[in-house]
Amino acid sequence: MRKHFLLLLIVTAVCFTAKGQSARGVKIGYIDMEYILQNVPDYTEAKNQLEQKAQKWKQEVELKKNEVTKLKDALKTERVLLTKELIAEREEEIVFQETALLDYQQKRFGPTGDLSTQKTVLTQPIQDQVFNAVQDIAEAKKYDFIFDKTSDLTMLFSAKRYDISDQVIRAITRSSKRQQLSKKQLKEEDAKEAKEDMVDESPALQERQKKIDDRKAAREKLVADRKAAQEAKRAEMLAAREAKKNGTTVPVKEVASKATDSTSTTTSNKKTTVPATETAAATSDSTATTTTTVDKRTKTAEERAKIIADRKKAAEEKRQKILADREAAKKEKEDKKKETKPQD
Repeated sequence: MRKHFLLLLIVTAVCFTAKGQSARGVKIGYIDMEYILQNVPDYTEAKNQLEQKAQKWKQEVELKKNEVTKLKDALKTERVLLTKELIAEREEEIVFQETALLDYQQKRFGPTGDLSTQKTVLTQPIQDQVFNAVQDIAEAKKYDFIFDKTSDLTMLFSAKRYDISDQVIRAITRSSKRQQLSKKQLKEEDAKEAKEDMVDESPALQERQKKIDDRKAAREKLVADRKAAQEAKRAEMLAAREAKKNGTTVPVKEVASKATDSTSTTTSNKKTTVPATETAAATSDSTATTTTTVDKRTKTAEERAKIIADRKKAAEEKRQKILADREAAKKEKEDKKKETKPQD
C-alpha cells in the first residue's frame, strides 16, 4: 500500500511539474545502485575483505556443528552404559552447545549481526558519494526526478536511455583521480569529461563516436599489417644475406616461422575490433610470399654450391692423374737405367 501511495504521489508531482514547465518536458532519470557498487573499486576491495571474514565465520560455525554432532553420537553409543544422572548431564551439555551455536550464528549472520552491520558500514560511504554525484548531475543537467531502480519503489519498465548509472560511476572515479593530477592534466580531464557528457546526452553523438572508434581501430589494424609485412620482408632479406655470406642454405620453415612470429607479435600489440579472419588472411599471404621467394633463392644457392663442388672434384682428379703419370714416368726411367747398366 505504501509503494502504491508513493508511486501515486510521484505521478501527481510529475503532472504538476509538467504543467508548470510547459516550455520544456519533464526530465527523468534513474540509477541502479547495485550496478554502481559493483563497479566502484573501493567497494569491490572492501567487499572482498568482508567475504573473507564471512568465510572464516562460516568455518567456525561448521566446527561448532561438528562438536555438537560428536557429542550426540557419543551419547547415542554410550547411553546403555551410563547412569540416568550421566545421561542427563550429557544431554544438558548438548543443549548448552546447541544454544551457543545458535547465539553465535545470530551474532555473525543475524539481521543485526556483524555481517549486516559491516555491510552497512561498507556501503554507507559509497552511498553518500552516489547521492552527492546524483545531486551534481541533476543540477548540472536539469533533471527533475532521479529514481533508484533497486529501492522499494517498483519500476515496471525503465528505458536504458534514462539510466545515468555510468555517469555516476564516472563522477565518483573522477573525484578520486583529480587529487593526483596536475593543473594541465586537470584541464585535459575537464575537456574529456565535457565530451563524455555531450555523448551521454545525445544518442546521435553516441553513434557518431562509435563510428569514429571503429575507423580508428581499422586504421590501427592497417598500420599493424603493413608493419608486419615490412618485418617479414626484412627478416627474409637478412636470412638470404646471411646464407650468401656463409655459403649455406637457410631452411624455409625457419624463415617462414620468423615471418609468422613477427606478424603475430605486431598484430597482437594492437587492440582492434576488426574481424580476426582479415588478420589471419594477411598473415597467410605474407608468409606464402616469403616462402616462395626463399624457395627460389635456396634452389639457386644449392645449384651454385653443386657447381663449385663438381669443379673441385674435377681439379682434384686431374691433379691425381698428373701425379700418377709423373710417378709412372719416373719408374719407367729407373727401370731403363737398370737394364742398360754393365754387368760385373
